[in-house]
Amino acid sequence: MKTDTQCVHSGGYFDAATGGINTPIFTSSAYDYLNREEPPYPRYFNTVNQDVVVKKICALEAAENGVLFSSGMAAMSTALLAFAGAGDHVILMDELYGGTHAFATNAFARLGIAHTFAETSVDAIAAAINDRTRVIVIESPTNPLLTVIDIGKVAELARARGITTIIDNTFASPINQKPFELGIDIVVHSGTKYLGGHSDLCCGVAVTSHTKTEKILHMARYLGGSLDATSCYLLERSIKTLALRVRQQTANAGRLAAYLEANPKVGNVFYPGLEAAPGHAVAKAQMAGFGAMLSFELDAAQVHTDTFLHRLALIRPAVSLGGVETTICAPAVTSHAKMSPEERQRIGVTDALLRLSVGIEDSDDLISDLEQALEQSAG
Repeated sequence: MKTDTQCVHSGGYFDAATGGINTPIFTSSAYDYLNREEPPYPRYFNTVNQDVVVKKICALEAAENGVLFSSGMAAMSTALLAFAGAGDHVILMDELYGGTHAFATNAFARLGIAHTFAETSVDAIAAAINDRTRVIVIESPTNPLLTVIDIGKVAELARARGITTIIDNTFASPINQKPFELGIDIVVHSGTKYLGGHSDLCCGVAVTSHTKTEKILHMARYLGGSLDATSCYLLERSIKTLALRVRQQTANAGRLAAYLEANPKVGNVFYPGLEAAPGHAVAKAQMAGFGAMLSFELDAAQVHTDTFLHRLALIRPAVSLGGVETTICAPAVTSHAKMSPEERQRIGVTDALLRLSVGIEDSDDLISDLEQALEQSAG
């Protein structure tokens, strides 16, 4: 099946008793165990509602198996701890989601795990490898600066040394990028974002091979970050429109990025779809679309950032991303607030940086809203 068909049909569960075309919500937390090798149990990640979502995402990511979680951070932290323990070394890209950065900074030392933050380049990652390196964590495009790294080269580098690779594919979504096909071992998503897509779910997923799924599942059953049946149902329903939503959002983002790049009141614009973007060529080679996320900095001499945010009428200042509605935030005080000011400065997350999650609205309306807010926020 092609991608649009996979979104609708992959992983579906047919209930013969009713003949309904949607997967029923199985609310039980207790199941009959007689004559069964392993009865379903939500914390064992083996219920019908959990399984159908995993199958759908695996089909979209071209992966073999996976585990569904109650948040993206549960997926990332569990996958990391499944393959790195006391005495091991983990390499993480400097530009990562702030929660992942904070997890490594604040938890690894007490778990006996050494780590290195490497710049967003294959050479920097290669230079950070030592004989204890067990995991490499990357993100492309990155949150929030949309930096792109050659995923295939990282995978090849790690595979030659027996190192497990993990990528956060949240920003791209499986519609725009399939890292498993590029050689990455484990693909993680914050399903709260594009997979859920309606700003009303908190969930995550890690998909990989059958063998690596068993290791993640083993750790997951101890940590317990499982997702309830109703949320699984809502996530399955949402993914049915994933391709339609992401393509519209991506097209809108391209138009908004071009508008902002040409606006004299705007300074830097970060979007891999712009031809002037440093990672444009790599993104074009490894992505089906450039994604619906972009970041930009206003010209402080011309525009008051806080006033601009308050003047927006259609675009909502809000935490999180990936919904059908367009939202905006300042990463320094939201997604990357747990990082120190020095760490944020090092990776380029300035107080003036604004991250735009582009929705499915008419792009002309979005541009008009940006325009009026810029005009009313002049310094």
